[in-house]
Amino acid sequence: MKQKPKYYAGSSLLQKRTCWASLTPHPGPLPVEGRGGEAADVQAAPSGRHVYSIEAAKGSELRRSEMESGEHAAPMGLLALLRPVTINMPLLTELGRRLALSFLLVLSPACLFAESAIDINRPGVDGWQAPIPVSISGFTGEVDSVLKTDLIFMGIANVPADQAKYLISGNNASRVEGRVIEKINRAQILAKAYTGGSLRSQTHALADDIAMAITAKPGIAQTKIAFKGETHSGNSEVYIADYDGHSPQVVTHDQTIAAAPCWAGHSTLYYASYKLGAPKIFSHHLTSGARKLITPFPGSNMSPAVSPDGHRLAMIISKGGSPDLYVSDRDGGSLKQLTFTKEAESSPCWSPDNQTICYVSRERGSAGLYSISASGGAPRRILTTGASSPTESDWWPDGKWIAFTSLMRDFQICHIPAPRGDARVVVPGEDPSWAPN
Repeated sequence: MKQKPKYYAGSSLLQKRTCWASLTPHPGPLPVEGRGGEAADVQAAPSGRHVYSIEAAKGSELRRSEMESGEHAAPMGLLALLRPVTINMPLLTELGRRLALSFLLVLSPACLFAESAIDINRPGVDGWQAPIPVSISGFTGEVDSVLKTDLIFMGIANVPADQAKYLISGNNASRVEGRVIEKINRAQILAKAYTGGSLRSQTHALADDIAMAITAKPGIAQTKIAFKGETHSGNSEVYIADYDGHSPQVVTHDQTIAAAPCWAGHSTLYYASYKLGAPKIFSHHLTSGARKLITPFPGSNMSPAVSPDGHRLAMIISKGGSPDLYVSDRDGGSLKQLTFTKEAESSPCWSPDNQTICYVSRERGSAGLYSISASGGAPRRILTTGASSPTESDWWPDGKWIAFTSLMRDFQICHIPAPRGDARVVVPGEDPSWAPN
């Protein structure tokens, strides 16, 4: 019997493979590099606020869970949960279609695929808020399903009218129109009609406006994701798509392995590519299609992670022999080595205040999480009590939690209070990333 997906009330976590998720604004039309050097126009969601990146697992199968977007919605900014998703480029369009219905994983979003989902609906636990109950009426077809799914990921649950705190009504006859009324006093807090673009994009805009009106927090329905997708030949390229997987667009055409995309500002990606043989880190401006080699060093250059303020870059470089943690300006200048161990470091991520980098090291034998000042200094072990072999960490945007992967009997998504504490197992899976809400 398949389990229905449940959610934490709290922040969204996006599950992916090996790729770090950065949440950044992403505007307007984005011409990206087309095949043969030509430019292809990519229409980004209007006024998108935050983006997360996801790298898919390898394979030709597309696994999914039977996720529903009915009356049991995810709470406030859910922590979406999935098993590793397998994406093959011939299936990418189908991925986008399915992602849009009940995507739940790092975990965020519209119809995701998972072998099973685990009930983590625990309002009030660890400070997560319970979902806000609303009653939605008047919409039909895709608009109705997309709106309910979008709101799930912003902590707003569709319930019967007699249980609702807010009444959301509208129609989508020729354009999307929506109204929100606070049930207790019948006060109208939103009334808006949307034009331009598709009905789907209008629905995303309405969902974000509803989220702002009800929660006073920006929505995520108009955001973009970046991810690695496999090709027929077994290579991989970097793609971007709407947050729910719709409208995927290829960014790279290297015909080799590209991995670990992360956002830097409104329209720039950083990623590692084997285009020059060994893995090197590139920046890629999506509007112009211009690329720049950031790390021309010998050996491996991997795992770029841009600081939240967009000014600095953390990465793993092996030019000294062992893969160590380095930090630089975002253009690769002012390079500074932070670790000097004989063991390999990996998976850097930044604290929200741009001052500290969390990373994985085996300097004491087994894998462990460590933190170090971005300006250098002595590293400190981050204790993950109850979770062995932690790796692939990601810091919650407000700094309260650190999510990571733990290898127990299987890979598990866990989180701990920052900077250290008892680990709480969330769901089977790997490589989590927080959404902005």
